Amino acid sequence: MLSKLRGAVQLLRPTHWIKNVILFMPMVFSGLFLNTSAQLHSLLAFVFFSLAASLVYAINDLADVERDRLHPIKRLKRPIASGMISKQTAFVVIVVLSLVSLSSMFFSQKFFFVLIAYIALNVAYSTYLKHQPVLDIFSVSAGFVLRVYAGAVAIDVKLSSWMFITTLSLALYLAAIKRLQEIQLQGSEGRQVLKKYSVKIVERYADVAAVSTILFYSLYCFSEHPNLIVTIPLVLFGIFRYWYLVDAESQGESPVDVLYSDVPMILVVLLWSAVVVYEFFPKS
Repeated sequence: MLSKLRGAVQLLRPTHWIKNVILFMPMVFSGLFLNTSAQLHSLLAFVFFSLAASLVYAINDLADVERDRLHPIKRLKRPIASGMISKQTAFVVIVVLSLVSLSSMFFSQKFFFVLIAYIALNVAYSTYLKHQPVLDIFSVSAGFVLRVYAGAVAIDVKLSSWMFITTLSLALYLAAIKRLQEIQLQGSEGRQVLKKYSVKIVERYADVAAVSTILFYSLYCFSEHPNLIVTIPLVLFGIFRYWYLVDAESQGESPVDVLYSDVPMILVVLLWSAVVVYEFFPKS
């Protein structure tokens, strides 16, 4: 029983919920992070999106179970592929998470539609888009943009154009690096779409996305919040450090694992967050 419970929790991948922290960005950048109502709505949005993400992970694991059993790492880490839980148990988890996602309609109809769009995008990704070159990278990146948009909808503020394009660029960078790492570690065996990529083209994608992230974030700082210019070196360091970890230590297949395990990355994220919060903290 305990093994099944651990497997069910593992199926949810709670460590990956950190990706949904970006839902709080609209609250922070709109200066509403001390507003109790905004805090509550953002927290609820985070919970709903985290459980929806778990729903997507569960659907993916169930759909890819045979392929995961052939993967050197996933066959040990994925709970269905490793035999920790059965397909039937996974299906029950999927039904429960689906009902929870549907209940978000009572929280906010606009948020509900964004959440459904996120789930639909990921189902389309699992069944078709992940096999299409370029579309697969943009599909993963669109998921991060939808997260930020959901955070804005939850507190009823307009999503900043700068936040939109910077988030998209950063997500494209991370997605390209993930594909690059997969090609270098697994060749074309890990994913069908990897056969259609070369190391050279994926490196170019990562280069363009990294430059775009730095450019758009810098333009935002210069034009909207000059005090945030001091955070540009932190963004540069984060991108450089991440690329170093990918190149020297082969850590890029999971950005979440990098963020959890690398102390310099943790420190730079915390320092960037502190400066941003200070900038938007209401001045008396």
